[in-house]
Amino acid sequence: MKLNSKYFDSIRVKPEASARKDVPICDWPGCAVRGGHRAPRGRGRDGEYFLFCIEHVRAYNKTYNYFSGMSDEEVAKFQKAAVTGHRPTWSVGVNSKRFQGPTNASEENTAEPNGFPSGIAADDVYGLFGDGGSFANKNNADKRRPIRNLERKSLRALSLDDSATREDIRSRFKALVKRHHPDLNDGDRESEDRLREIIQAYNYLKQSGLC
Repeated sequence: MKLNSKYFDSIRVKPEASARKDVPICDWPGCAVRGGHRAPRGRGRDGEYFLFCIEHVRAYNKTYNYFSGMSDEEVAKFQKAAVTGHRPTWSVGVNSKRFQGPTNASEENTAEPNGFPSGIAADDVYGLFGDGGSFANKNNADKRRPIRNLERKSLRALSLDDSATREDIRSRFKALVKRHHPDLNDGDRESEDRLREIIQAYNYLKQSGLC
């Protein structure tokens, strides 16, 4: 291809920015070269830039210090905040509202230890956050271990069925002991034997963990 061909001219590389007439003069004092290279103006003027030629933008970048005029403490604080993009943060599991203080008198002393305001009716029906909850209590009752034969026999000795609770067993034991006590039955041998059976049954249930 001839160098003076019209086709060669159509693919000629565009002239450098410094030679373009629409590029402003370099902002460096005393420089008359056109400057097409941006350089930040500094802290407090974010988003504003100088326009330098290539030589002066290099010189500016060598001496540029964003933290100029800041104390070591201010620099450290800025760097720490930069990790989160200068956005407020809280420790995991901490509700920030809890530390903001009450906005009016009616909000005083409404925060619980977990950070949630008191007075909110929340029934943990599935027992996900503790032992409470109607569903959890029902589940615990349903999951009671099967009654063994000797335990069932001891419950029958106290005239109780398999569904008897700890409170039922204790209450029935006290009532039966009082009813069959020798002092109330004039030394009746049958009452003594019955009392002995009741005490043995209760002791076995106690050792089994049912009462």
